[in-house]
Amino acid sequence: MIRHEVRVHPSAAALPPERQLAWKLAELAAVPAIERDTAELVAARIIDNAGVALAAINRPPVAAARAMALANPRACGASLFGLDPALTVAAEWAAWANATAVRELDFHDTFLAADYAHPGDSIAALVAVAQQTGRDGAALARAIAVAYEVHVALVKAISLHRHKKDHVAHLCPATVVGIGRLLDLPVPVVFQAVNQAVHLAFSTRQSRKGAISSWKAFVPGFSGKLAIEAVDRAMRGEASPSPIYEGEDSVIAWMLDGKDAVYEVFLPAPGEPPRAIHETYTKAHSAEYQAQAFIDLAIELRRGLALANIAEIVAHTSHHTHSVIGSGAADPQKYDPEASRETLDHSLPYILAVALEDGAWHHERSYARERARRPETVALWRKIRTVEDPLWTRRYHDPDPARRAFGGRLTVRLRDGREIAAERAVADAHPNGRAPWRLPDYVAKFRRLTEALIAPAEAERFLAAAEGVLRLSAAELRRLNPALPAGTVTPHRPTGQGILDWKRVPSL
Repeated sequence: MIRHEVRVHPSAAALPPERQLAWKLAELAAVPAIERDTAELVAARIIDNAGVALAAINRPPVAAARAMALANPRACGASLFGLDPALTVAAEWAAWANATAVRELDFHDTFLAADYAHPGDSIAALVAVAQQTGRDGAALARAIAVAYEVHVALVKAISLHRHKKDHVAHLCPATVVGIGRLLDLPVPVVFQAVNQAVHLAFSTRQSRKGAISSWKAFVPGFSGKLAIEAVDRAMRGEASPSPIYEGEDSVIAWMLDGKDAVYEVFLPAPGEPPRAIHETYTKAHSAEYQAQAFIDLAIELRRGLALANIAEIVAHTSHHTHSVIGSGAADPQKYDPEASRETLDHSLPYILAVALEDGAWHHERSYARERARRPETVALWRKIRTVEDPLWTRRYHDPDPARRAFGGRLTVRLRDGREIAAERAVADAHPNGRAPWRLPDYVAKFRRLTEALIAPAEAERFLAAAEGVLRLSAAELRRLNPALPAGTVTPHRPTGQGILDWKRVPSL
């Protein structure tokens, strides 16, 4: 790995492009190949994305995004999850719709470091561009691995949430570099596209605060669409604002740590294969990642626990968990039975209450309105709070991946004064967990989520294609997104409720 120091430079310094972080990221588009175990993990994440997308296929945000995409048909474009692969739309709109489907249940991969990330959010855009431009599976796998490399490097180095910026600002440039690798674009072209992507991708964390809305699901689709458009513009010879990171009026100076900030970004040396995807991890439960270990712990604890005897539960955890999904967020919505699914997904007290009562977690039943309103659940829910523990904050940021932790300790105080304590550092499915996930686990998750939706033959075709991604021809890649039986996806046509579907007024 090569260390790149990133700091603000005055305009008079005329920082050459080759010394800018955007250029260093763009250089990763020249990565020649990936290793076989990396390709296997790429296949696992393609399968993971498809499973959670199909499970969400008829949820309102997914249907809305799909309707918008279907208003932009394109012959030989890109396909949409669940629909006949012969029905294609423009790649940027396929990215919009498919990424929304993947993100809706908050049930796919994650990486946590200085910032938060869902690196798999780039895959939908990369598949869409690959389909529209006739790339094969090997090219797609390389592109996905490169996008992960950029995303993980930025998340390790630059905290966005500290300044209340949403993590799309790292996702979008990562997707751009992945597209650059996919299309074998020259570094100067990718550089200009990265500049535009970073310039336009900054938004606030209000999308994950307070009354969290469906926009949280749309963010990766917005990012993928923006990334494709940024690359398209750069391919036409157009330039973008730069230095986008180091400029005296740019993002570091005014949106991040300020003009005196110094960041260290570590990127692969020339010829070094991308392996950052191995540091990422998926979810066994449909909930915010920092709740995963607590769900596993709650399911285990409930076996010997009389819930009626609980006086209070305190979750001792990291600053991140306490302030984002815990009591430290100071969001009353996190204790509100009428809160949106997106808000409940970001409420550790709610998640703990339901996991303790049910001994399981389900992507639909655990968030049902009648489930959240259950009086005994509300009573237990309001006995649960979180506190920041410096020990868990240090472990969250531990430079040693073997010691890094995203869980915490539960202290259950009973009515008779007794206390029960237990802890879980990482989720069971985490690479360092009790049952680390391998490819068969991803396949099992896909089958579990889609068995009532997909025809068995189509499931087997898709799984074989994904697992053999390196061998897929361009024609086979065009059918990578699994299709569902006719009538399963409803409604699958434009609804006519938006501007994109507005009927043309006849000439007078």
